[in-house]
Amino acid sequence: MKYKYLVIEGNIGAGKTSLASRLAGETGSRLVLEEFSDNPFLARFYEDPGRYAFQLELSFLAERYQQIKTELGQPDLFGQAVISDYFLAKSFIFSKHNLKDDEMKLFEKLFSIINLQAPKPDLYVYLHVPVEKLLENIELRGRSYEKNIRAEYLKEVQEGYFGFFKSQTELKIVVVDTSNIDFVNNESDFQQLKKIILDRKYSVGMNVLIL
Repeated sequence: MKYKYLVIEGNIGAGKTSLASRLAGETGSRLVLEEFSDNPFLARFYEDPGRYAFQLELSFLAERYQQIKTELGQPDLFGQAVISDYFLAKSFIFSKHNLKDDEMKLFEKLFSIINLQAPKPDLYVYLHVPVEKLLENIELRGRSYEKNIRAEYLKEVQEGYFGFFKSQTELKIVVVDTSNIDFVNNESDFQQLKKIILDRKYSVGMNVLIL
């Protein structure tokens, strides 16, 4: 694989973990997945966002940075690439919509310090899926702590991602609209998406593709 560090992201239920896992397996890359299931604040946040948002975002920031530092802090002597289903900036994107103004000011200071030390991906891929489809995917996978996620929240997260993309001047970002394909269950769709991600050349900034 020509990329040493590839990030696959998307909104909740977009299929980022499934795609990252499949790509890592086919390319022989090291897979780095976000460890969110053990977060003690996640279920409580979905029940009462106002009360638990700050604790949740701080814990996620700490966990994501620690994992990235551990997995990517040392160069791989054998040249193995890394594919991850999240980027540290995810913490900033979600926090902007989850935290109160005073909490966000403090969080932003902490994030700015940590982000300077985090490695940047060679390519950042965002899977864009309509909110209605995201809700269907969330229901199908049946995670109890996700049952209270609403369309309005997913729309805010989506807007946060696109706001982040527009502010970036150094990352190569590929936004792929996967509304019309099923790369999880359809092999030809997966192969099409794989080629788009791994074989094409992209410029710095936001590159938008509709499949």
